[in-house]
Amino acid sequence: MAKKDVAKIDMNLMDFMVDKSDKILVLGIGNYLMGDEGVGVHIIHEMEGMELPEYLEVLDGGTGGFFLMNVFDQYGKVIFLDATMDGKEAGYIKVRYPKFASDFPKSLSVHDVGLKDMVEALYILGNLPELHLITISVKGIQPMVVGMTEKVEAAVPQAIETILDLAEKIHTKSIKS
Repeated sequence: MAKKDVAKIDMNLMDFMVDKSDKILVLGIGNYLMGDEGVGVHIIHEMEGMELPEYLEVLDGGTGGFFLMNVFDQYGKVIFLDATMDGKEAGYIKVRYPKFASDFPKSLSVHDVGLKDMVEALYILGNLPELHLITISVKGIQPMVVGMTEKVEAAVPQAIETILDLAEKIHTKSIKS
């Protein structure tokens, strides 16, 4: 391995250890290969191509779980973005303010156990950031499908607008505090 490559790796490790407590993380959860269930990840990929405010960062969290715990050491405020099978019309967007894993809807999609377990562990460890949850209603899961259904895909621009509005409110509130 060339010296240049080592320096690049060290720099990435340094970036990982940077305190980002003044930033808001939008964490998209979902399985990209399960159709509508991956809406959170699809939205993150869309936002990665956008010019975002300096206080906002996005991350594809995949199907969640304990491997994401170290991310919360860096951020004081997190907006989760996930699909839910709550019986509402596909594409329905709802903002929630969970404080504990039990506050997450029971109807989160297939990876909800890992996400809820992670939130409980963070609570026990005393590392729980300020949490916000934006859910997008889906009718079901389509295994081995990369795209989304028409209604869920049509909700993506509104979901991004909801994320940006919520992030601005959170940021403005933290500036005044």
